Amino acid sequence: MSGNGSLKSTLAVSLNNYLDAGAIVAGASGVTLWQNYLGLSEMHLGWLNALSANALGAAIGAIIGGFLADKFGRKFIFTYNLLVYMTGVLIIMLAFNFPMLLTGFLVTGISVGIGVPASWTYISESSEVNNRGRNICISQMSWGVGPMVILLFGMLFAPGGYLYGPVESLAHGVIGADASQAAVEVFSSRVVFATLFVVAFVAWNLQRQLEESAEFTANKAKDQSGIVDNIRLLFTNKIAVKTVAFLAAIYLTWNLVASVMGFFMPHIYETAGGLSNETANMLSCVSWVFVVVTTFIISFYVDKVAHRFFYVFGLAAALTAWILIIGGGVSTIAGIWLFTILWGINNGSSVQVFYALWGSELFPAKFRAGAQGLMFFIVRGLSAVWGLVFTFIYGDNGEGFTLAAYCMVALLLTSLIVGLLGMPNTRGKSLDQITKERYGEFLV
Repeated sequence: MSGNGSLKSTLAVSLNNYLDAGAIVAGASGVTLWQNYLGLSEMHLGWLNALSANALGAAIGAIIGGFLADKFGRKFIFTYNLLVYMTGVLIIMLAFNFPMLLTGFLVTGISVGIGVPASWTYISESSEVNNRGRNICISQMSWGVGPMVILLFGMLFAPGGYLYGPVESLAHGVIGADASQAAVEVFSSRVVFATLFVVAFVAWNLQRQLEESAEFTANKAKDQSGIVDNIRLLFTNKIAVKTVAFLAAIYLTWNLVASVMGFFMPHIYETAGGLSNETANMLSCVSWVFVVVTTFIISFYVDKVAHRFFYVFGLAAALTAWILIIGGGVSTIAGIWLFTILWGINNGSSVQVFYALWGSELFPAKFRAGAQGLMFFIVRGLSAVWGLVFTFIYGDNGEGFTLAAYCMVALLLTSLIVGLLGMPNTRGKSLDQITKERYGEFLV
């Protein structure tokens, strides 16, 4: 595939990352509004986080979608999966009680999980050797643009925002002039989810037109093994098992921090920082601007400079952010701003970039997506448990924030150390070359 061809397909598939992160942050930007509307406790919020695209919902979808993508093809996932996503978003848009809201979060999360392994695998398989890192970075940029745009919408549509007037009029027109204030205000979150529905529809139409991965097609022509055979091989091949352990370890320790920040960041600003919902969403939006800018810059160099440099750079920014917060707290606006910028830089040069890159490089084509689905299941599943634990540590009003911050530092240090010890050397090598070096001719 030509450079322009791989870029075009990368942009189409990368919309899945927009929808993934967008779903997480759409919930986060309006979580206080849903809390007021439905009278939710912190435990309810923990369950929303646990079953969403941020955690268990995505975990369930990933382990299903990964092995389906290896069996039926990457295009099979692109043809049907976003229909599930649109269904989940529609349920959220129409939700009037907690079970309905929770169901919408779960269905959307499952769809996100199904799409992730196929997306990263397809991008890697359709990229040229010297553009693979660049294309993964473009996908990561989409993961940053999603929250940035969604948080901007959340800020504009939120009570007191510049576009709240039309939202308020729409709400009164739909649910009546005598509706409660909480019911009217939560309409801003419904509108934000409606924008995700539109993007999902556009992405679905673009992805249905993609050609199947040439590497998948070639592998299928010579290998007719089924899903069970691939699962058995994945769990019995020593190299594959070690690779799963390494990638799951670096991604889990980083993602336990990132998952909490993705869902609770605006809520933390409001409770621990004492900021308004609008200001909290604005700061979160600024953080994602730094994600996009950082990733954009790195995309020009990731295929030319040692991966170790960018890996350490991102985690150093994350550790500095949390150490500064422990020292100065989030009670001052300067501390909040510095934390916001550093966390954005970390996300731009994050562990997720290299997890996505290495996860699509270090496994043979026959179970490449399935292995990623398994790791995603492990990481997002444990993130669901952590999301519930975090609500206890953090407390109703942020009284446990300092203890939570120490936990974050420990997790980020673990990701840094394990990553440096097990980092592979794949830059400038084809997927076939990497597979032969790691597994021999048998699994190529």
